[in-house]
Amino acid sequence: MVKVVKSTIIDAPVEAVWEVLRDFNGHDRWHPAVVDSQMERGAPTDKVGGVRRFHLADGSELREQLLTLSDLDMAFTYCLLDTPIPLLNYVAHVRLSPVTDGDMTFWHWESRFDTPPGRETELRDQVAENIYAAGMEAVRAHIAGDDGTGAR
Repeated sequence: MVKVVKSTIIDAPVEAVWEVLRDFNGHDRWHPAVVDSQMERGAPTDKVGGVRRFHLADGSELREQLLTLSDLDMAFTYCLLDTPIPLLNYVAHVRLSPVTDGDMTFWHWESRFDTPPGRETELRDQVAENIYAAGMEAVRAHIAGDDGTGAR
């Protein structure tokens, strides 16, 4: 089993970062890999059990299910249901915590999954860099009001 753990500090209050991340269907507004997303069956974006269906820039379609969501803990867990990438039994957890020295946010994102034999390093690095690190940088820019062009 592969484990991926990424964390970062976002220079924004934890409530502002949580407002962005708790919208389970909002990642198409900030993640550079996600082109579009919709909740299946019109489910609310914060309903545990809800499934989001989305497309990546290469046209791949994925489905993920929200397993837990806690406003108190500022945390959620989700799993992959369908993906063309062989991330088997993929379950991820996101948690935010306040950094009181400067009113910032600590963001922890981790997952565990199985892969076909011999692809562990490749797929671990793909998730760690292309999904987690890229997503963290995109949220940092989104909260700062940067649209990616340097304009605000």
